[in-house]
Amino acid sequence: MDELTQLQWHYADHVVTLTLNAPPVNALTRTLNDELTAAMDRISEMDEVRAVVLTGAGKVFCAGADLKGRANVIKGPGDLPAHSRRTRECFHSIRECAKPVIAAVNGPALGSGLAIVASSDIIVVSEKASLGLPEVDVGLLGGGSHAMRLFSHSKVRTMMLTGERVPGAELYRLGIAEACVAPDELMPRALSLATIIASKSPVSTRMGKHTLNVIEDMTLRDGYRYEQDMTAQIAKTDDAKEAQRAFAEKRKPVFTGR
Repeated sequence: MDELTQLQWHYADHVVTLTLNAPPVNALTRTLNDELTAAMDRISEMDEVRAVVLTGAGKVFCAGADLKGRANVIKGPGDLPAHSRRTRECFHSIRECAKPVIAAVNGPALGSGLAIVASSDIIVVSEKASLGLPEVDVGLLGGGSHAMRLFSHSKVRTMMLTGERVPGAELYRLGIAEACVAPDELMPRALSLATIIASKSPVSTRMGKHTLNVIEDMTLRDGYRYEQDMTAQIAKTDDAKEAQRAFAEKRKPVFTGR
C-alpha cells in the first residue's frame, strides 16, 4: 500500500501484516488513525487477502490517544465531534473488516490501543504485553465499552477506576488471549494462525466473521436462526462444493473464493 507514513504494510501468501509505526510509543495520531482505517477498508475489497495480522513496532503496541497532538487536531467548534467520529470509525473498520484480524500484541495496549485489540478477531500476546485503561490519570475516559467485550464487570471497573494494567500471562489465564508467548515467538505464532485461516475457504471465513459480528448482540434463538440462514448461503458456493468433494476424495481442497 503506497503513501503510508505511520503504518507498515507487508503482504505474503494471502496474509497482510500491518505494523503500527508511530514512534516512540505508537500513540493513535490523526495520521495513524486515518491510515489504519483506510488500510482495513482496502483489505476488505482485496480478494487476494484472506487474513490480517496487526502488531506494533518497538516495545509498545499502542500507548493510546495522541495527547500531545490533540491541540493540533481540536482547534475550534466541531473539531472534537469530528475527531471522536474518526476514532470510532477506526475501531469499527477493524471489527467490520471483511477479513479476520489477528492482534499480535507485543507490548502495552492502552486506552485506544486496548480498543484496537478488542476490535480484532483473535488475540495473541507477548509476555511483555498488557492491556489497560489509564485515562483516569489524565482526566479522560475511553475504551470502557471495548474492555467490556473482553473482561468481567468487576475487572473493567477496576481497570477504569484505578488504571490497573492486566499483563499478558493473566490475559491468557482469563481466556482473553489465545496464547502468551516469548517476544520472539509472537509473530511466528500469529502468522501461523493467519496461515491456517488463509488456507480455508475465503467465502466461509468472510461470511463466518460477518455472521459472528451480526449475532453477537442477538438472542440465542435469533442468533442461531441467522447463522442457519448464512449456512444455507455458504452451502450454495463453489468453495463449499469443492470442500465436500475434497473431503470425499481425501485430498486438500482448492478454493477459488466463489
